[in-house]
Amino acid sequence: MAVLSSPLVLIQSIPPVTRAFTGATIVSSALYAYLCWNGMGSQASQYMTLVPGYTLYAPWTLLTSAFVEVNIWELAMTLIFVPAALKYLERLWGGIETIKFIVVSIVASNIIAFGFNWIEFIATRNADLFLYGMQYRGQMALQITLLVAFTQLIPEHQVQLFGVIKARVKSLPMAYLTLSTVLCIIGLQCPWIIIQFGWFVGWVYLRFYKKNPGETGGDTYGDRSETFSLVSWFPPFMHYPLTIGGNFVYSLANRFHLIPSSGSDVELGGYGQVPGTARAEAERRRAMALKALDQRVANNSSPVGSGSTNAAPAPARVPPTAARQEGAGTNSSPSLERSKSTTEPEESAKVKSDIR
Repeated sequence: MAVLSSPLVLIQSIPPVTRAFTGATIVSSALYAYLCWNGMGSQASQYMTLVPGYTLYAPWTLLTSAFVEVNIWELAMTLIFVPAALKYLERLWGGIETIKFIVVSIVASNIIAFGFNWIEFIATRNADLFLYGMQYRGQMALQITLLVAFTQLIPEHQVQLFGVIKARVKSLPMAYLTLSTVLCIIGLQCPWIIIQFGWFVGWVYLRFYKKNPGETGGDTYGDRSETFSLVSWFPPFMHYPLTIGGNFVYSLANRFHLIPSSGSDVELGGYGQVPGTARAEAERRRAMALKALDQRVANNSSPVGSGSTNAAPAPARVPPTAARQEGAGTNSSPSLERSKSTTEPEESAKVKSDIR
């Protein structure tokens, strides 16, 4: 019974949203594999994954396509990373915010991919390739948005990949984005280009739209801190043009009320200059401050056994009698000096008379 109960305890320890999402991924991927095994692969692709030519007739695939992994390797990578990441975020954000983050990351990225393929079709008139020849599926968009979220929360945390490669969390999104760019350049647009869209969607949502409960009762939206600005993702030589373009787009979005307004934005009159007030940001900074304080205390304090060797010896307490005697000695010293000074001229006169 103990052997059977341990998996149940493990499953029950997983937060409900993460548990439901993981279960839906396993069931949908298994169903897709079963349908393909029985010769119904085209119907499964049409109604379970995102094919741009069929999406207008099956709009639910904008969401359900994320639950389908078409091969065992993609499914294994998804089950290794996504449930653990969602478990962390759900305990930090809560179930409702986690659901909103998942839906926005998947649906918005798929909408951009759908529109991009239709633009390619209009430009090339190649429907077989861009409308019916590409099948978007899986959780690549969600994976990159999770990396963006971790970059916001724990950017300096160091992870070890495959037991060999060590990297900081803040460097992982751009590494994944670079891989997507290279694969798209060599012709593997589907499904790798959706990583590009997922990165942008994740940053925009966390930057401007994610609801952060305030400690004093007022809610804030997004993270407007300098360290999470758009230019922080790119090398310095790209900062100036990105800042100009970002300020222009931000002013237009504010004018049309596309993003939640913030009083700090109006006061500072700038783009991305408002310090973040999210609870996660406060907890992260508090933890870093406590860690630095602990290190300073550890450096200043010495071990108990070596305290006698490093510390200066305390002065011995002088007994009252000795103190009085010492005081008497110090009081008599001026009289001795005066007697000595009076005898010195007499001795010098005697020496002079002897010399004569």
